[in-house]
Amino acid sequence: MDTPVRSTLLTLLLMASLPGFQTATFKFINRCRHTVWPGLLSGANSPPLPTTGFVLHPGDSETVRVPKSWSGRMWGRSLCGLDSTRKFTCLTGDCGSGSVECAGSGAKPPATLAEFTLNGAGGLDFYDVSLVDGFNLPMLVVPRNGSRGCSATGCLINLNGGCPRELTLAARLDGVINVACRSACEAFGDPRYCCSGAYSTPDTCGPSAYAQFFKHACPRAYSYAYDDTTSTYTCRNGDYIIMFCPPPYTSQKLLGARKDGATLPLVNKTMMYISSHASS
Repeated sequence: MDTPVRSTLLTLLLMASLPGFQTATFKFINRCRHTVWPGLLSGANSPPLPTTGFVLHPGDSETVRVPKSWSGRMWGRSLCGLDSTRKFTCLTGDCGSGSVECAGSGAKPPATLAEFTLNGAGGLDFYDVSLVDGFNLPMLVVPRNGSRGCSATGCLINLNGGCPRELTLAARLDGVINVACRSACEAFGDPRYCCSGAYSTPDTCGPSAYAQFFKHACPRAYSYAYDDTTSTYTCRNGDYIIMFCPPPYTSQKLLGARKDGATLPLVNKTMMYISSHASS
């Protein structure tokens, strides 16, 4: 075991022995037909985690314990392997560390992100799935064992095939395939799309046609920087499941309602799978 990982584990074990110390569990599930390498990045003022990256083969799951007062982001890397210099690299979501562990580095866009602030204002967990940095993998976040709302969120549709041509990130892998969908900010660098410069406030930066493409496909996910009212969710003392490539739609039944009343077709098959694996 690497020394930094061993040190982090020892720190968490020592903290766990202190009165009042609690952890939340994050269970990662890979329902893709291909391998996914989750990446994890702690916020600047948050304690490090016991892992910052690992491998998930199709059908596998992995549980990570996270301190209750933690903030950071998580994502999936895809199409990974060793380059000509024997460094680990990924075509999407790469964190640039040269290894499976991201070691404090974030995802290179485009990447679907799950963002969390645990035990924040009012003792609530705040979480969202963001496409502000683009899209690479379908992702579903489901809270468990919490209270005060605790709605599921995510982007369940694979947007890569229908991505606007000017946003497409393609690669030649037994033919040219679309591997990710960039944000308009990354693709064009225009302040209007980046909500920067003269467009750095909610009043001056609204959703572009490209942001609306993401929002229409994934109504609960962040589509641009100021998409807060329909994209941020809260839960108290929750544990979380993060599923890559959740099962396809098999029913017209809906799971709950969004805070603005809009519905999201998270289907029974997905929820049945989660329920049957939640305690495993």
